[in-house]
Amino acid sequence: MRPLSELAGVGDVDLPGVTPSRQKRSRETTFALLEAGAELLRTRSLAELSIEALCNKVGVTVGAFYSRFESKEAYFNALMALAARDGEQRLSDMARGSLGEASLDKICHIIVTGIVAWIRSHEGVLRAALQHDDTRPDKWTTFKALARATTERSTPLLLPAMGKGRTAAKTKTIAFCFQIVLGTLVNAILNDPGPLSLHAKEMETRLADCLLLMLQAEINHPTPR
Repeated sequence: MRPLSELAGVGDVDLPGVTPSRQKRSRETTFALLEAGAELLRTRSLAELSIEALCNKVGVTVGAFYSRFESKEAYFNALMALAARDGEQRLSDMARGSLGEASLDKICHIIVTGIVAWIRSHEGVLRAALQHDDTRPDKWTTFKALARATTERSTPLLLPAMGKGRTAAKTKTIAFCFQIVLGTLVNAILNDPGPLSLHAKEMETRLADCLLLMLQAEINHPTPR
């Protein structure tokens, strides 16, 4: 996982609901609280995340927490904002990569490996957002937008490797493939139904293979849509 201070950027903390601080030590405490919360959410729900336990883990007072974050809600919003920034950065890095001459196989594996790595890095925060989707649908809006962006940025990377012609049909197939890939990962986060867990070494390999096979099926056996 990338350090949260790196995701937020150098200097002051520019996050929703977070009190800015000019002092380096104070900023370090803010990031320590964020990193501790992201780690604790891997094994407990947001409702189970105690501010007191969080502060004890970092070695600060509850007052120090509330001097930095307006509320627990604001704290979670900051965690989500950092996860989203990381996802956007990974997408930008992928789009800037030299994939023009890469095979469809390689492109599928690069894209899926990046998606899985991001989800693993922010597993607890993503699970907490998904678990609150029914009561607070706005909590998942950020990541829904990021999922759409993943499809949109991946499409121009995949289309050239799929050959010329039938662009509309291929674009629709790519979108459906990402619905399957992301849906599988969301199910793994929430339910862990098996046979592969989110952290299984085979997860990204098998998902990338599935993506490749579905795209190849569109190339080799086009059917009217």
